[in-house]
Amino acid sequence: EKCKGLPLALKTIGCLLRTKSSISDWKNILESDIWELPKEHCEIIPALFLSYRYLPSHLKRCFAYCALFPKDYEFVKKELILMWMAQNFLQSPQQMIDLEEVGEEYFNDLLSRSFFQQSNLVGCFVMHDLLNDLAKYVCADFCFRLKFDKGRRIPKTARHFSFKFSDIKSFDGFGSLTDAKRLRSFLPISQCWDSQWNFKISIHDLFSKIKFIRMLSLRCSFLREVPDSVGDLKHLHSLDLSSTAIQKLPDSICLLYNLLILKLNQCFMLEELPINLHKLTKLRCLEFEGTRVSKMPMHFGELKNLHVLNPFFVDRNSELSTKQLGGLNQHGRLSINDVQNILNPLDALEANVKDKHLVKLELKWKSDHIPDDPRKEKEVIQNLQPSKHLEDLKIWNYNGTEFPSWVFDNSLSNLVFLKLNDCKYCLCLPPLGLLSSLKTLEITGFDGIVSVGAEFYGSNSSFASLEWLEFSNMKEWEEWECETTSFPRLQELYVGNCPKLKGTHLKKVVVSDELRISGNSMDTSHTDGGSDSLTIFRLHFFPKLRSLQLIDCQNLRRVSQEYAHNHLMNL
Repeated sequence: EKCKGLPLALKTIGCLLRTKSSISDWKNILESDIWELPKEHCEIIPALFLSYRYLPSHLKRCFAYCALFPKDYEFVKKELILMWMAQNFLQSPQQMIDLEEVGEEYFNDLLSRSFFQQSNLVGCFVMHDLLNDLAKYVCADFCFRLKFDKGRRIPKTARHFSFKFSDIKSFDGFGSLTDAKRLRSFLPISQCWDSQWNFKISIHDLFSKIKFIRMLSLRCSFLREVPDSVGDLKHLHSLDLSSTAIQKLPDSICLLYNLLILKLNQCFMLEELPINLHKLTKLRCLEFEGTRVSKMPMHFGELKNLHVLNPFFVDRNSELSTKQLGGLNQHGRLSINDVQNILNPLDALEANVKDKHLVKLELKWKSDHIPDDPRKEKEVIQNLQPSKHLEDLKIWNYNGTEFPSWVFDNSLSNLVFLKLNDCKYCLCLPPLGLLSSLKTLEITGFDGIVSVGAEFYGSNSSFASLEWLEFSNMKEWEEWECETTSFPRLQELYVGNCPKLKGTHLKKVVVSDELRISGNSMDTSHTDGGSDSLTIFRLHFFPKLRSLQLIDCQNLRRVSQEYAHNHLMNL
């Protein structure tokens, strides 16, 4: 009755009561005066407000900060945790736990209390509209969201300021930043990376007005040059200049001794990092993917607090650069580029990858690299073995003829995502079916593979968790043998540009959701009399299929079925 039948209210109150074990606590919740909110607060659901009131103070801050984001915003957990970190919301007891782990605990706690919900997008989360309203209500004086909040000026009390790219074009209230002397966040918001925004104030003037800023994002702006005055922002913890046209960073950026996060992704004109970057000793996250930077600055190994490094470039003096990498205490993401520069496999050991608490790892060789000795290539990658904590692995342009054992044995028991791209010299696939937690597998550009058989599965109960499987650009692939027990949970299968693959072998692959065959992917000569491309698709081979896409199959004549198909919803 008190929740008025609202499912979200019932759910959040249920989550709250689950944390209370005494009768008196339950009675206090039942008799709380919040159930009788006055009319001026009628837009707030009492059950939600009550759930918020019982949150620990550290979770209240983290939840309220989400008022900066519009309704239906897709939150990426790791990005939100970095924002909380920049605001000093994450408190580690006696410094015993890494801040990133503290952030994970905070987020998962809010998720368990239904303040977040899993999105339809993989790895993303959303907040219910009513909870977004609640967040705005509880921090009305501190968070100013352009267009949502009334007024043409940023109020004096504002601590955090956010705006959509489209809204800033008509905003001429930047002068009011002078009054908001304690502004902590300056955050443009868009989930569309191909749009940009412009200032109605000089960047130098902007910096002079936000002396106490902790998180500054200028991503996707028309910024071309960062003024030296950026070094005056002594309280800055997070700086995001991604997708701007900057060509270099001023040396003064190395005076930001409190900086924790520096993002320079997709700065296509950026050619090098500052030589004194190592002076940013508190730096925990450094990202500069999609730039022209091709070498690491000297002494970068002194960044002992660096948890996320994306990418890292192996210098031609591989021993020196891998030793510096080995000295870093990384706990998050790492991308190692130019692996071909590791000439001595022992230098790969110096990188100390196995002892890093990595969740995501990328290993990249140059695409035009021609190996002198495939055995040495395997030794190098063998010595780059990650820890058991790894969840996401991508390998690009590896030129060995076979993979090391750690790719498929119990070393990677937590691996969820695996992408193997353009490993042209590989002659057979490893037994990836042994990876019990693997949900997504993408294999593309394996020119040496002719057949896929028992060696791929490793056991009768292989690919126990696999939901998405992709094979593409396999020019010589002809045969695929498998049993119906091989993919018990497969939901989506994509086969693209595999011109020699014989279609009949797919009949033993049970797909429960979506199958896509793209661009003359299969030779069905064994089923329809010798045609060189798909002409007949036999739907009854896939009795649980929900969605079917046949793309660029120009010779397709018909889709046939021998019996009624009860699951297909999209064709």
